[in-house]
Amino acid sequence: MADIIHTAEVVPPGYHHANAGVLPNEWTSRPLSSIVEEISETAGKRKIETVSISAGIGFVNQAEKFGKELSGKQYEKYTVLHQGDFSYNKGNSNLYPQGCIYRLNDRTEAAVPNVFESFRVADGNPDYYEQLFVSGFLNKQLYSRINRGVRDDGLLNLRGKDFYSCEVPCPPLAEQDRIAEILVQCDKLLALKQQMINELRKLKKECLKKMFSLKDYGEPEIRFPGFVDAWKQHKLLELLSQPISDGPHETPELVADGVPFISVEAIVDNRIDFTRKRGYITEKYDLECRKKYSPQKDDVYLVKSGATVGKVAIVETDARFNIWSPIAAMRTNKAVLLPKFLYYYFQLKDVQDEIYAKSIGGTQPNLSMRILEQFTVRLPQVKEQEKIISYFSVLDNLIALYQSELEELKNNKKTLGQLLLTGVVRV
Repeated sequence: MADIIHTAEVVPPGYHHANAGVLPNEWTSRPLSSIVEEISETAGKRKIETVSISAGIGFVNQAEKFGKELSGKQYEKYTVLHQGDFSYNKGNSNLYPQGCIYRLNDRTEAAVPNVFESFRVADGNPDYYEQLFVSGFLNKQLYSRINRGVRDDGLLNLRGKDFYSCEVPCPPLAEQDRIAEILVQCDKLLALKQQMINELRKLKKECLKKMFSLKDYGEPEIRFPGFVDAWKQHKLLELLSQPISDGPHETPELVADGVPFISVEAIVDNRIDFTRKRGYITEKYDLECRKKYSPQKDDVYLVKSGATVGKVAIVETDARFNIWSPIAAMRTNKAVLLPKFLYYYFQLKDVQDEIYAKSIGGTQPNLSMRILEQFTVRLPQVKEQEKIISYFSVLDNLIALYQSELEELKNNKKTLGQLLLTGVVRV
């Protein structure tokens, strides 16, 4: 709706053309330079936490991000932010190609690189402007002001005066307050939902640790009533119905339509996300791939090479697709090992650590399938496996439900923000 109003030739009654778009008559359009003041305070000799801005996250400790503390003349020139101040990182990313603006909310002060544009709101409600910046309102204007893309240092070629010349909508202060109040409450709801997800993930991690038995361990710390038999130790290969397989090692020729073809980027949060497929392969090429490995429902996948080595997923579909070589495919002998038990086994931290330890050594992590087949797995009888699987499946379903609700809330907030921040809906 906001885009319709902004691009319409006829301005609706009660609205007027302005540099910041089509706005309600009671709103004004002003350059940033008229509502903010640039921050010139530098760190000097004072010891202040240095932070950077990570796209999609916000302020992060610089030592943790880059692995070293900053010192010397470069640090002395860093800009000091106080709680409530803003900083614009001119570094472009896939998520924020025009850079991103964040407000320092979780620290009383911090020092940021002086190549950032740092400022504080001097006229108006800072909460309102934070919501405006987070919504990406300035992106179109920033894009038009960026000169010849990215500089040699990776920053967008944008001068400070061009940044501060961007125009923003300025409702009356009372309306700014109301808009900010509504959107801040939305953020609190999003944070609460994310906290619930984090708590469930923490619970799952603790339960995995206490309900599984690993190599050289005794019985699990927690067991379901009625199960007392000792867990038995096996080599993984002994529990599979066939040796571990993978996909073709050559780069496939992708086509516009055909059989979906996936690689490591399709494994997200221990699930296969087919919207992240590499593309499609021909029926003929798929048949050639199937001479080596033919995907089936309940196969367990493990990323065996690359930066995300150890990611795990299970096939939950009968639909036709195929895989590339960085994925190892395991098909269990269900008489002794249920696929989902193996799927959860690979999510154990100790197992993930073992995978990583055995995959390093080359230019990038790579876990041999033959080494993987020799992994030790301790498991109970199938009936106890079923109980354990059922418990963790409930946790996974709850996490997935809350995650879906979180995404819906984010979309609703984004839509509401577009309506409120452009004056399409008045409060």
